Amino acid sequence: MDYHLPGVIRVETDGPVRIVRLSRPDQLNAVNEELHLALTRLFPLLSADEGARVAVITGEGRAFSAGGDFDLLERMANDRGLRRDVIAEGRELVLNMIRCRIPVVAAVNGPAVGLGCSVIALSDLVYMAESAYLSDPHVAVGLVAADGGPLTWPLHTSLLLAKEYAFTGDRISAARAAAIGLANHVCPDGEVLSAALAAAHKIAKLPRQAVEATKRVLNLHLERAVLATIDFAMAAETESFDTPELRANLDRFLGRSSV
Repeated sequence: MDYHLPGVIRVETDGPVRIVRLSRPDQLNAVNEELHLALTRLFPLLSADEGARVAVITGEGRAFSAGGDFDLLERMANDRGLRRDVIAEGRELVLNMIRCRIPVVAAVNGPAVGLGCSVIALSDLVYMAESAYLSDPHVAVGLVAADGGPLTWPLHTSLLLAKEYAFTGDRISAARAAAIGLANHVCPDGEVLSAALAAAHKIAKLPRQAVEATKRVLNLHLERAVLATIDFAMAAETESFDTPELRANLDRFLGRSSV
């Protein structure tokens, strides 16, 4: 199956397993407008791929994903139409991941920040390299955390821990992520993809209907929780693009002096 996605995402076939690579390595796979749209389109395509039984998602280079591209965030702050479109895409991306027919195994080869962290939070199994970490810095930047972590972490870990990491954006090491239920396994650096692929091929050998229907049973819990919160979250994130705190942070991150 030809996925017809832009080059910022590469999909490879490994028998019944699809290897998905985020492919902006020079930018640490930061999510620009092109990658955001490609991720939104990816999961329905995986569902439609009759030969696919499991997907493994990873990043090229040193990072899984460094999060949102600050140039895109600035454009969203200044262009309400773009902001509306990207946030609507974000809602679609979250639901597309939850509703994806096949299990998604994350191979976290390096830092997974912002939307990268959200993709991990929405995956079905998570393998992390020892040096990798998770972080959702939405609040620290000045944005409402409207996708991924705060939507799903309360089902993975305690509500208190979800609040702590959502409020602070602190890094969650691989060992800590596994200890509190945000990752399944920690692997030596350089071995995370092979471990994730081994798990994917093990699942791919199991009875297809049983795997896919069981995933749906489990994700119905997730979908109901997400649908209860996501519309408020997205509306609140839209408003936060107009706050002076976000604009000051964008100036700082983009190397400008605030006036």
